[in-house]
Amino acid sequence: MTNIDETEFENAIASVETALNQLKERYNQVKQDQTRRSQLVEQARHTAPGLKAELDRIQQEIDLIDTNLESRLFRWRSLLHPFWMAVRFGGLGLLIGWWLKSVI
Repeated sequence: MTNIDETEFENAIASVETALNQLKERYNQVKQDQTRRSQLVEQARHTAPGLKAELDRIQQEIDLIDTNLESRLFRWRSLLHPFWMAVRFGGLGLLIGWWLKSVI
């Protein structure tokens, strides 16, 4: 292996390790949020009827955790590939359509 190949390989390994660590962190956060959500839902079920304010606070926290879970699982980068596929094939279809219209 040449020095350039080794450097590229080491950079690729470092990139994969970083991505894996980020994935582990997101996974742990999701697990913690799911556990906390379950606890809050259970707590809300056992709250006395006179404690409406406490129930509202718990519901707000559940909503916040739901939002956090959704934002942890969704990444804008996941839209790049479908976007460029649509641009590529949509543009190709448009060009073929114009060509067919000029031929016919």
